[in-house]
Amino acid sequence: MKIIYNDGHVAECPEELELEVLRHSAAHIMAQAVKRLYPGAHFAYGPATEKGFHYDIDLGDVKLSDEDLPAIEKEMQKIVKENLPFKVYPLPRDEAVKLMQERGEIYKVEHISDLPDDAQITFYQQGEYIDMCVGPHLCYTKALKAFKLMSLSGAYWKNDQKNKMLTRLNGTAFRNQDELAAYLKEVEEAKARDHRRIGKDMQLFMSDDLVGKGLPMFLPKGYTLWQELENYIRDKERYLGYQHVLTPCVGTVDLYKTSGHWEHYKDNMFPAMEVEGEAFVLRPMNCPHHMRIYANRPHSYRDLPIRIGEIAHDFRFEASGTLKGIERGRHFCQNDAHLFVTPEQIKDEVSAVCDLIFSTYKDFNITDYRCVLSLRDPEDKVKYHQDDEMWNKAESALREVLTELGINFTEEIGEAAFYGPKLDVNVKPAVGAEYTLSTCQLDFCLPAKFDLKYIDKDGVEKTPVVLHRAILGSLDRFMAYLIEETKGIFPLWLAPVQVKVLPVSDKSMDYARKVYEYFRDRRFRVELDDRNEKIGYKIRYARQEDKVPYMIIIGEKEIAEGNISVRDRETDQTNVYSLEDFAAKLSEEIKERK
Repeated sequence: MKIIYNDGHVAECPEELELEVLRHSAAHIMAQAVKRLYPGAHFAYGPATEKGFHYDIDLGDVKLSDEDLPAIEKEMQKIVKENLPFKVYPLPRDEAVKLMQERGEIYKVEHISDLPDDAQITFYQQGEYIDMCVGPHLCYTKALKAFKLMSLSGAYWKNDQKNKMLTRLNGTAFRNQDELAAYLKEVEEAKARDHRRIGKDMQLFMSDDLVGKGLPMFLPKGYTLWQELENYIRDKERYLGYQHVLTPCVGTVDLYKTSGHWEHYKDNMFPAMEVEGEAFVLRPMNCPHHMRIYANRPHSYRDLPIRIGEIAHDFRFEASGTLKGIERGRHFCQNDAHLFVTPEQIKDEVSAVCDLIFSTYKDFNITDYRCVLSLRDPEDKVKYHQDDEMWNKAESALREVLTELGINFTEEIGEAAFYGPKLDVNVKPAVGAEYTLSTCQLDFCLPAKFDLKYIDKDGVEKTPVVLHRAILGSLDRFMAYLIEETKGIFPLWLAPVQVKVLPVSDKSMDYARKVYEYFRDRRFRVELDDRNEKIGYKIRYARQEDKVPYMIIIGEKEIAEGNISVRDRETDQTNVYSLEDFAAKLSEEIKERK
């Protein structure tokens, strides 16, 4: 595959650049197609991306929908068949500005003003379409063999919410149709697993713009799943000596100025609220509250470690374009804890946190993950608390502990919290990019900022070290992960509805109701489907829509014999049980958390 560089020379494309060049060229061809169909369109940025390409476009009063994508794609195919050559030429800054002004490209003009004075400005042209670009590109449009327009979204100009919202047109391109087909198959699998779709279909959670973007609401079945996760992790923590607390969802601005969050994290917080001359904010994290709980009374070294845990409601102002169901919202609940320890206790407590993380992953059969030691960027004088001695001490301590524990990890610069290094455990979900579920952060900074103390065995006041840790991360994100991993097919102990009683006809209703009451009284999560529908429909609905682990089918035979026929979701086999035996089977399976 030959490509043309911005100095005009043509060469074979390096293999590692092929997809980028294909996708960047596809973005230009897409822009040309849009301009033909919508002459009033103005173009902002149109880069290649990891999975495709996009172009941010100002369409004025025109509102595109997914129904418009086939027409744009058809016009792109026409441009490809025209086999237009890509031509490149440089222009002096004043001529470049004049050209873009003449063509009405107001965003390109502004882009030019942002470039350094000595920047070379080049343009690529195919047919009637001209775009400012550094390239490289294909030599001819016909070299684009396989592409697909995927979706529409919104994007602020320069990613600044103060600027105009543009239309982002997303697509992808590959070397050939086979590669494209394989990718589209992955996309369909991602759609099938998308927790937002499954959550809606199973009535787990909802969102409402009148309530607010990024503020999901959990429906009864979703909250049942939530409570099971909360009970699970709280029980494990109690066994390990954690003390759980409840703290407010707001705090004073002074609290966050003391912690340093106001200086380092203000842009991610909701604006301050003025009440009776005092400023409050919705809390983005819980460590300042827990610091004050520790400071509430004197401590001896004999008290430590102190492990304060909370399932805490937090709020962060995420940009609207980054919101994704319950995986990333503006309100979420952290499975948070802060461990106040002596320096001598760091290794044992980090080890115990790692054991808790990995035992939890074993319980949920999470096997695809990697550990990352996240360090500060010493060159970044804004993001991080400035104390080289503290950072060197903290990073060395955490690295040493992880090494001694035999934990395999990689190191990443610039990913630490502003107050200290951390161990991040990143999971690779069934679809999509990896993200962090669990974390353990080592903090010498905040205890000093809050002037926390304990009396050591020699009678001297010393400052404790704090471990910030989250095992499930946020319950919201962990639930989203589980939904996408299982496609909503939860194990019995987590299933919002564990058993569904399905009477074959009205003749079976009285006995079906008694069966329902039997399992309800034993505190199983059971529902009775008393709709006037055929039994085949009821079975399909329970299995495919509600994804219920067990379906109890009640007909005349079951009434006559005084037992129940149970269909297993996993095997699709039906077995006969007495009520007592099936209740015992359920209890054992729930206890074992199979």
